[in-house]
Amino acid sequence: MSGAELLDALVLLHRAQAELAGLEPVLIAAARAAGVSWQALAPALGVASRQAAERRYLRSASAQTDHPGATRDDRVQAERDRRAAHRAVAQWANDNTADLRRLAGQIAALTDLDEAATSDLAQLHQALGDADATALPALLAAAHQHLPDHPDLAAQIDTVTSRTDQIRRQSPRRGGET
Repeated sequence: MSGAELLDALVLLHRAQAELAGLEPVLIAAARAAGVSWQALAPALGVASRQAAERRYLRSASAQTDHPGATRDDRVQAERDRRAAHRAVAQWANDNTADLRRLAGQIAALTDLDEAATSDLAQLHQALGDADATALPALLAAAHQHLPDHPDLAAQIDTVTSRTDQIRRQSPRRGGET
């Protein structure tokens, strides 16, 4: 092969590598959405642990984030912080299940809401039958917009939303935990 042909081959190789590298986070995200665990992904990615698999995914994801200047490690930590906040809110919701279900039940029982509320109320009603209460705060927040004629219920939702927002802000950084 000539020097020019070798250079052309290297250019093609570089393009192919870039294209394949762009596919990896898409495939990992699809696998995670399909229920594949980080532990199961680790050997497929050629890494030794679930933490390394998650780190590789977060680092290979596009640098286009809400914080364009963020480093890869910043994105990894931000994802861990987001998950820690989610866990903290989930724990709070499960600790306050009775109050959340009472409020959700009162809203789901309303008969004077407009048709635009149908979908949100159906989701709220379905969540009442779920053993896990973690979905209730978000579903209550979604129902809030349909309650202009029920200021007392809307105020209770505001209290729930304020509390979950506070928990998210106060959630400790959990370095090293995934």
